[in-house]
Amino acid sequence: MYKQIDSNKRKSFFLILVFILVIVGLGWVWGYYYGEGGYFITILAAIFAMLMSAVSFFAGDKVALTQSGAKEIKKEDNPYVWRMVENLSITAGVPMPKVHIIDDPAMNAFATGRDPEHSSIALTTGIIKGLENEELEGVIAHEMSHIKNYDIRVMMVVIVCVGIVTLMADWLLRSFIWGGKSRDNKQGNAIVMIVGIALAILSPLFAKLIQLAVSRKREFLADASGALLTRYPEGLARALEKISYQNQPLRRANKATAHLYISSPFKGKKVSKLFATHPPVEERVVELRSM
Repeated sequence: MYKQIDSNKRKSFFLILVFILVIVGLGWVWGYYYGEGGYFITILAAIFAMLMSAVSFFAGDKVALTQSGAKEIKKEDNPYVWRMVENLSITAGVPMPKVHIIDDPAMNAFATGRDPEHSSIALTTGIIKGLENEELEGVIAHEMSHIKNYDIRVMMVVIVCVGIVTLMADWLLRSFIWGGKSRDNKQGNAIVMIVGIALAILSPLFAKLIQLAVSRKREFLADASGALLTRYPEGLARALEKISYQNQPLRRANKATAHLYISSPFKGKKVSKLFATHPPVEERVVELRSM
């Protein structure tokens, strides 16, 4: 379990490093072509993307919960689920998150919040009814691990990077198309322009692929961390198998929040592995059963 946790943390940080290199590459092309003015625009793009992300960082959990139709419950509303979340939060050593239930027969769950002190866990009525005690415990431990590992914060850094890359690529492409004041070295400018146009076209796609790759690695990390909490990887493995067998999408599935769920809320839709928000269930189950 510890080996899996360390491996997935290293892979996540490596992917974020690649993101930074893409941003630096775009900034260098822009700066070389336009001189000091290019670097100013790069900084402006970074500030704008961070401001937009800060808004979603502080209000994103409320939006996700509202969009999914989640309703907050108290202990007396569902003592079984409440006590399970409470026990696992004590085990994990984090403040107890708010507990929400989504009235939906599909089996799914997600965690959200900017930090352990401001976090929530949402479970569908379908997953509560459809899983045995140890299986539901595995799912909640997985979501608790997302909170403890600050996955929402990691994904926010990635989203900021995506925003910066998209803005820079768009502005760089427009500047090449419409022209502008550049350096006097015409031969150098032509080479940089060709490289810049290629970067501007491919960077947003590359950025999205890295974002999805980070999301998949954090799922593997939460699986391993969740198994460490319960000391019973088989519970989560069986839960994932049951969730994958159902072919029922969430009623209020949304692409913007799909990466939050323990399993893709879009059932019955085949998606390329590169563009999937979650790793294949088969791979996750194999990893869990090898612990």
